[in-house]
Amino acid sequence: MKHYDVNKIRNIALAGHNGSGKTSLAEALLYKAGVSDRLGKTADGTTVCDYDPEEVKRGISINTSLASFEYNDFKINVLDTPGLFDFASEMIEGIRASDTVMITVSAKSGVKVGARKAYDEAVKQGKSTMFVVTKIDDKDANFFNVLTELKTVFGPTVCPVVVPVIQNGAIVSYVNLIEMKAYKYDDKGNAVETDMPTAEISEKFEYRIDGLIAAVSEAVAETSDELMEKFFEGEAFTQKELIDGIHDGMNRGIITPVVCTSATELAGIDMLLKEIELLLPSPCEVPAAEAADADENIIEVECSADAPLAAYIFKTIADPFVGKMSMIRVMSGKLESNSEAVNSASGASEKIGKLCSLCGKKQTEVTCAQAGDIVVASKINANTGDTLCASSRVISLSDMDFPKPCYSMAVKAKAQGDEAKISSGMQRLTEEDPTLTYSQDENTKEQILAGLGEQHLEVAAAKLKGKFGVDVELTVPKIAYRETIRKKVKVEGKHKKQSGGHGQYGHVWIEFEPCVSDGLVFEEKVFGGAVPKNYFPAVQKGLEESVKKGVLAGCPVVGLKAILVDGSYHPVDSSEMAFKTAASIAYKEGLRQADPVMLEPIGELKVTAPDDNTGDIMGELNKRRGRVLGMEPVSHGVTMIQAEVPMREMHDFAMYLRQTTRGLGSFSLEFMRYEQLPANLLTEVIMAVNADN
Repeated sequence: MKHYDVNKIRNIALAGHNGSGKTSLAEALLYKAGVSDRLGKTADGTTVCDYDPEEVKRGISINTSLASFEYNDFKINVLDTPGLFDFASEMIEGIRASDTVMITVSAKSGVKVGARKAYDEAVKQGKSTMFVVTKIDDKDANFFNVLTELKTVFGPTVCPVVVPVIQNGAIVSYVNLIEMKAYKYDDKGNAVETDMPTAEISEKFEYRIDGLIAAVSEAVAETSDELMEKFFEGEAFTQKELIDGIHDGMNRGIITPVVCTSATELAGIDMLLKEIELLLPSPCEVPAAEAADADENIIEVECSADAPLAAYIFKTIADPFVGKMSMIRVMSGKLESNSEAVNSASGASEKIGKLCSLCGKKQTEVTCAQAGDIVVASKINANTGDTLCASSRVISLSDMDFPKPCYSMAVKAKAQGDEAKISSGMQRLTEEDPTLTYSQDENTKEQILAGLGEQHLEVAAAKLKGKFGVDVELTVPKIAYRETIRKKVKVEGKHKKQSGGHGQYGHVWIEFEPCVSDGLVFEEKVFGGAVPKNYFPAVQKGLEESVKKGVLAGCPVVGLKAILVDGSYHPVDSSEMAFKTAASIAYKEGLRQADPVMLEPIGELKVTAPDDNTGDIMGELNKRRGRVLGMEPVSHGVTMIQAEVPMREMHDFAMYLRQTTRGLGSFSLEFMRYEQLPANLLTEVIMAVNADN
């Protein structure tokens, strides 16, 4: 691949709701541009972008894939992102590397939550946006209803550019409102110019065309005072003024063009490629990225090949054959193969070996990537979010903001001895996916895999098996229950054994009482040497070992104070082991008498959800034994609910919230404290804990 001037590069992220046609659109663009010789289908697992075995098996996009291609002397980098909320990090990474986000909206099902999330993320990251209404050929498609819905949901920035002409429920042609020309498409997706629609074709269409042209003109007029003046004088804009106005408006975030396509029939794809050239901003036109220098000063990174190198690693791929592959957006300067760059996150020097351009899984080796381009480096140590830069200017580009894991499962190896393989495989997968965490629970000693949803963890387990050959079982994590006492008791513990030779003798009186602590508090108040001081540590050690298991369900004991008050010893038979055993005997008897109870962990919950769903969520929290503490508005139409909830009731809350809010809700849950378990749940919990053990 040749090197491209920054003005001839277009970086596009395809985003939108799951099933809205992102991958099919990418496939159609590649086919129409002559990059692929056949039009693959998602259902058949033959698309360029969905090549991962799990994607082929499930028929969905799981990873953000890069498809770079040349068209009309332009270098176009398309990042096809997943629409499922479980893989939100992939969408965030894809949008970060792009300059324009093309949001796909099905002409059949309209604006879904995934489209709103993609638009919000694009606005948050300061990217230009475009809506592509897909599946326009479907018998249930209704473009103009979708256009109205887009304007209602996203506001006046929505501007139609390519619209269909419909007669008797069928599309007869497509009108390009910039060119003011109509096109028909043959069965191979080739466009033929045809007559503009008249009133005879559709009673309302002439009105619609006038209205649509007025909408485009009004949007363009907003971009400059000169154009606004011309608009008010009633003069029609030239084609160049329309193109420049929309181009400028997109770059400033005040115009979001709408086009329509059929990926299966290739209708409108040629016009979309033309819009990519004419309307979408190049990397040097978008606002300069900000970075922090060595002194934490904020500087702007100019997108120029002549500037010092600054490149951002926006995604990591764990490939079992190639190793670690890093997707890199070059922000300034040039990134060359067989060179060195400074990783500003670690301060270490990174050896850049082979660089390649990706089109799906096909790799094309390149010697250099210039400012504005996207390239892939193999086997470097840097991680997602790191900045590679020239030693003459060490800077750090801002981190991406990923959602926090909210759904956890315990991981067990199906085959003995695979634990080390699981650990190394998970390390690779968590490098690839920042929303995936793998750690050991300090309390239950289980290995916990946490992510954004059930499917997220299932895919991680499938990747672990497919890529690293380890089969694992995912189970509901254990709850870290505790035990404590509610009253003060004084008990005796005596260990006496005679078996010829030296015997064993240890005798203690210990008072047990509740206290505020995370474990055992030990004191001694022995008078007159009833128990020699040299045996105090043995008594304490016996109790410390004993509190690891309570008398109800064998859970660790907290909030226990033990005071050694009396006892006796034998000058010959007493030993540290004997007093240690006597202490454990006293412990077991004391806890039984001291009204033992189970404690369960309570978490602090913060739920952010649309106002329409707050009533349902509060009702659900009551069912889950939660206590709602308050509500406060976060933004227009969105409220945050604060509550305290038992952790045992919250395992599937992520699934409930996603279903109830259609993916618009989010939450955080942090451990707060322990509280007494209700008596009606005691038997059930004891049985469950014993079964786990």
